[in-house]
Amino acid sequence: MMDSVMGRAGGILTRRRFFEQLAAVGGVSLAMAGMDALGFGFASASELPPTLTGGGKGAKVIILGAGLAGLTAAYELGKSGYNVQVLEARSFAGGRAQTARKGFVDTDLMGNRQECDFDEGEYINIGPWRIPYHHQSTLHYVKKFGVQLELFNNDNDAAYVYFEKGKGPLAGKPVRKGQIAADARGYTAELMAKVASKGDLDAVLSPGDRETFIAYLVNEGRLKRSDLSYKGTDGRGFDVLPGAGIDPGPGKESAPYAFTDVLNSKAWQVLNSVAGWEQQRTMLEPVGGMDAIPRGFVKNIPDGVIKYNALVDRIQQNPKGVKVSYTDAAGKKAELEGDYIICTIPLSVLKNIRMDVSKPFLEAMNNVAYAPVNKIGLQMKTRFWEEKHWIYGGHIYNDIPGIGTISLPSTNWHGKKGTLLGYYAFGGEAAKISALPPAERAKFAVAQGQKIFPEYAENFETSFSKSWHLDPHSLGGWAEWSDDGRKTAYPVLCEPDGRIYLSGEHLSYLGGWQAGAIESAWQQIAKLHQRVQQA
Repeated sequence: MMDSVMGRAGGILTRRRFFEQLAAVGGVSLAMAGMDALGFGFASASELPPTLTGGGKGAKVIILGAGLAGLTAAYELGKSGYNVQVLEARSFAGGRAQTARKGFVDTDLMGNRQECDFDEGEYINIGPWRIPYHHQSTLHYVKKFGVQLELFNNDNDAAYVYFEKGKGPLAGKPVRKGQIAADARGYTAELMAKVASKGDLDAVLSPGDRETFIAYLVNEGRLKRSDLSYKGTDGRGFDVLPGAGIDPGPGKESAPYAFTDVLNSKAWQVLNSVAGWEQQRTMLEPVGGMDAIPRGFVKNIPDGVIKYNALVDRIQQNPKGVKVSYTDAAGKKAELEGDYIICTIPLSVLKNIRMDVSKPFLEAMNNVAYAPVNKIGLQMKTRFWEEKHWIYGGHIYNDIPGIGTISLPSTNWHGKKGTLLGYYAFGGEAAKISALPPAERAKFAVAQGQKIFPEYAENFETSFSKSWHLDPHSLGGWAEWSDDGRKTAYPVLCEPDGRIYLSGEHLSYLGGWQAGAIESAWQQIAKLHQRVQQA
């Protein structure tokens, strides 16, 4: 039997039952946090790359794709003595780890060509944009390559919540997240404290536990101890700020919203007992843009290993080796032969390339969908969110169709200008907005942001948008596995088909994250290396 955590009423609360109760109260994220606190972590499964002892024995490995998975494989195999060649369809490395800054060019499947014209120093991470502290695999290379990091403000009580579909006086009104949090939790604590004080919880709490529980609720909800009532708290802000001298003196605390107004506004939907496992209150980001990580890899991979603008159109294998046919930068057909292939091309693209693999392997590749994902960076001539609204980073949560999340930059505080994330949307709404030309996408994003910030439109200067489902080399933001696909197709693709190994975020349970791509590569190169040593 599992070790017990505590005993109550003659029974034993096992760790398993404890975690089940955590999940029941606070969802999976709370259960994960509890497991991590007790040493049952859900962090990256691997913190360090595999040790490849014995060398490459002259084996030649062709790596398809120079995203994070391909770069990881190329770096680790290369320094272990393998003969490595990377074919990359784009003109740069990084895959979806892209940062748009001045001069960056992107052309989508609809023929929309954009050249970023942000001011020098301004940028937007149009792919991955934040790193959780427990993605130690990503941070391993960040540290190894000397990539500078800064904090990413992922949750800000000063930021606004804007819900149009709610009811009451708070609907369609920008409201501070901290105010909603204080009032929702304060009133809830008041109700619970009054129930507990009347003895209505005696069936589950001893008298001593009840008093401790009430004390917790008083502290949690900022209640008055005398009558267990919630009247607001200085943490939700002031209508008149405290200052020096007699006037304004101590200031005037803001009055709480009515509980019914908070509930009807639906703004409470942004609140969680703890942050999601992959979405902590503060996270990490490379200084100057996420593409600093792939650039770190490239600097540590010998020149000539990566062949850019190489568009793969045929993948062949036989019992003795592999061959890849591709079109080079000059438009000429070329071939590359080797002993093994590590293919990191997204399955959405790979299933359209002719491959010599088994029928089950081909069928498995068709058993996963890819997410439509939109992002847009909006350069503003002033940082009005800091100057006028006192918001430093964080997200503007809203229910505006097609917008998803608006995010304010966590870098260059008090700079003259700033580039914010004007929308980050998925699914059908993302597909709808992506059908617009880039200028119309920007027009849409600015019009919606204007509902929240009156300074939005007058400050907008230029934009850069990305629709990942319209990227010919990605055809989606990330893989989305169904439960059935995870059971049947996923295990098939995690194993090699002959001499072909697949790797990428799509072959991990860290989908959409750089750590998923890195750790998938670690797993596959370890399998390949063991095979080479035994050959």
